[in-house]
Amino acid sequence: MNQKWLTPLLLIGALTGWLLGELAGGNEALDYLMRIARALFLDALRAVIGPLILFSLVSGILQLSATRDMRRLGSTTIFYYLVTTGIAMAIGLATVTWLHPWTALPPLADAPPLAAGVTLINQSDAGLGALAAGLLKQMLVNPVSALANLNILGIVTNAMVIGLAALFVLPADSPVITFCHQVTAIIYRIAGWAVMLAPLGVMGIVYGFVDALRTDLLTQLLTFSAVVFIATAVHGFLVLPSLAWALGGMRPSRLLPSIGSAMVMALTTSSSAATLPVSMQVAEERLGVRRSTASFVLPLGATINMDGTALFEGMAAVFLAYLFAIPLDATGIVAVFIVAMISSIGAPGVPSGSMAGMQMVLLAVGIPLEAIGLLLLIERPLDTFRTAVNVEGDLVGCVVTQRLVFGDEQHG
Repeated sequence: MNQKWLTPLLLIGALTGWLLGELAGGNEALDYLMRIARALFLDALRAVIGPLILFSLVSGILQLSATRDMRRLGSTTIFYYLVTTGIAMAIGLATVTWLHPWTALPPLADAPPLAAGVTLINQSDAGLGALAAGLLKQMLVNPVSALANLNILGIVTNAMVIGLAALFVLPADSPVITFCHQVTAIIYRIAGWAVMLAPLGVMGIVYGFVDALRTDLLTQLLTFSAVVFIATAVHGFLVLPSLAWALGGMRPSRLLPSIGSAMVMALTTSSSAATLPVSMQVAEERLGVRRSTASFVLPLGATINMDGTALFEGMAAVFLAYLFAIPLDATGIVAVFIVAMISSIGAPGVPSGSMAGMQMVLLAVGIPLEAIGLLLLIERPLDTFRTAVNVEGDLVGCVVTQRLVFGDEQHG
């Protein structure tokens, strides 16, 4: 499906579901058809999520192989990306802790049953030790068992172990690495086919939430969108330019006009991968970054540097936990953001690519996958904005790593 048609089709599906819900009047045949539409979409997501997480994370880690040949640049780049993602997580965590207007309205009255999968949430009296023990038990399982039981933390742990082991053992031109990247591309394509069912799924999901949409849910979705936009803007307009100035020696007055074309491309395509050629040109011609630096930092950033994605996924999980009346204590919220950070690594740089990682976060918390349908109603404009922030973070990374590794040469 052409991505430019996805948003209109989702809106049509949502409108159709709402109209049918208003007119249904307890029609059993229509209820049955809507359940089928919802099940097709959600079952397709469940079928692909395990392999998608496993291979996308392994593939993302294997793209770090160049760090063995560019040790200082590689370590500096990875450290920068981890720091900025951590800052984005902190912003999201602080925002949902202090600013949560959706809680002024009640949770959904008729929420679906909790999703089957890993639960990170413990009762408040369980303590950090119990949480750590539970996490370890879920993480230390064999990969076949993790995939069969959709154990999200187990899948992530095995993917990271396998990826890191392959990174140190396999040569850069190994056919195993090529095979892994190709399998990942195949799974992404299958996931894209699953997304083609999204309009039907959204229609069925909205049909089941007509009463809530008539009253509170729409308001809650809009207030959540506004809060996410504010948090993402803080990271994009304050944090990243400050890092470029403090660590890269480049003032915001020069940085922001210089990266304008890449930002417009990101806003237009909602794809960090599609923006990569423009980002390369901007880094070399407008920011004065040497080609060898840009050719390493930018592709790596398009794979693992997803500040806006990590921020959105963590905030969305906390929002949806409230919406579906799932209790979250402070420890649970921190755990959610850690999983969101992990899931953002290797997220596909395509429109709505974060939805794959979002499934991982939802299952880890126990939130029903029906929540994906609700997020899709508001996700596209948020995806556009956070993609621009992701691309900005990659370009700032070029400026920062160039100066930290090679000095002030980029300004010459």
